Amino acid sequence: MQFRHELKHEISMSDMIAIRQRMRAIAKSDPYAVNGKYLIRSLYFDTPEDRALIEKQSGISTRHKFRIRYYNYDKSLINLEKKLKRGGLGCKISARLDADQAEKIVNGDISWMISSDNELIRELYSLMISDRLRPKTIVDYTREPFIFGPGNVRVTLDYNIRTGLHLTDFLDIECITVPASFGTCIMEVKWDDYLPDIIKDAVRLPNTRTGSFSKYVACRLPVI
Repeated sequence: MQFRHELKHEISMSDMIAIRQRMRAIAKSDPYAVNGKYLIRSLYFDTPEDRALIEKQSGISTRHKFRIRYYNYDKSLINLEKKLKRGGLGCKISARLDADQAEKIVNGDISWMISSDNELIRELYSLMISDRLRPKTIVDYTREPFIFGPGNVRVTLDYNIRTGLHLTDFLDIECITVPASFGTCIMEVKWDDYLPDIIKDAVRLPNTRTGSFSKYVACRLPVI
């Protein structure tokens, strides 16, 4: 389990366009992107008391969250993910799910999980029993990802954030979502041991500070 440095900035659409142009000049697009971008659909989990939501809003530095995610509406590649945060460091642990397994989890059919060969699936099962962790809401957005070899840097630009409100049937590509956090773009910068100066310069914006914007929180606030 390797933690990486993570910085997150809430930026304007015009800033996003500027960063995009800079990154295109010095970095490569993620090879899995289609025309330089992909659509992400996630289903986030939380407790009945909204522990993950409250911990994020309270600024607790050490926390974790679970989600199920797939890209470009391709249900042949679905991942269960556990995202861990420790201050400015982040780590992600993943396990592959097929569409049937994902649908069972969404529908509360979880007895099969206890005998899974995958530790992460068993951990989610344990939390769904002990902490009553359940699917909470769908989060959709568009991502433009860039990679830079030295430092193993990844810069992502996220926008067009949409919420499924209380809807959890995230395998239904016709599921209705509505805009959340109008006009907001999120730039995330991740790296291993060092961040090259060329990237520092490319992502630098005047009057912009590191923030803690959460797409999950933005997609939950309209219904709280």
